[in-house]
Amino acid sequence: MINFDRFPNGARKALTMSYDDGKYYDKKLIEIFNKYGIRGTFHINAGYLNDKSKDRIDDTEAAELYKGHEISAHGFTHRSLGIVPRELQVAEVWKDRLALEKLAGYPVRGMSYPNGLYTDDTVAILKACGIEYCRVVETTGDFKLPADPMRWHGTCHHNDRLLEYAQKFIDQPHKNRPHLLYVWGHAKEFEVDGKWDMIEEFCKMTGGRDDIWYATNIEIIDYLNALKQLRFSADCSMVFNPTAYKLCFSQDGEAVSIQAGETLKF
Repeated sequence: MINFDRFPNGARKALTMSYDDGKYYDKKLIEIFNKYGIRGTFHINAGYLNDKSKDRIDDTEAAELYKGHEISAHGFTHRSLGIVPRELQVAEVWKDRLALEKLAGYPVRGMSYPNGLYTDDTVAILKACGIEYCRVVETTGDFKLPADPMRWHGTCHHNDRLLEYAQKFIDQPHKNRPHLLYVWGHAKEFEVDGKWDMIEEFCKMTGGRDDIWYATNIEIIDYLNALKQLRFSADCSMVFNPTAYKLCFSQDGEAVSIQAGETLKF
């Protein structure tokens, strides 16, 4: 029996974080993340960079600050995409990508919907603009993989029983499927709500574990897409990996790794 129930290095669980706006509170949050090996994605409004009245980081520090994490789009000026003309939606996404890619040094392929507002038309526009996933504000309370990457529901906001979800995630039995804990929020909320200790406790609980893959949002998407490209023989006695990724899955409950370009016989 072959199951796609593993992440890199055979881990059956993955953790990813998702934080919006690009405010200077990200600095303290990233310091905590890095301390415990937690990784995540930061969705930024490039049109507000350098604006101290809005608590935004400087564009000159973005590349170093978010190193090891993912820089992602959030709309150039945080317009609610679901209630503005198509032309403004295109401009908000495209201008954000152009500006952020100059800072990041790589293609920006992800996004979170500003204010959570979008329509089916918005989804089509984002895809046309090269966006491959987009996070919504609604959460599921479970550890499932995204059913629709362009409408990616996280597990929880960090103000919604975060430590309870962390313990449940750690204790979660495998049951022949992978588990993903996806947490989202705004770094400023830790300052306003006085909850920096809470996010540090969360990172201490979940960090440094061999059974968890710590990934950015786009790394989750890329890995899942790569798994779909594995090519099995008709009797499933062989598999070819045409991707550039080392991939893992289970055969009869045991971890199997296949290198990029490898054909593996069972």
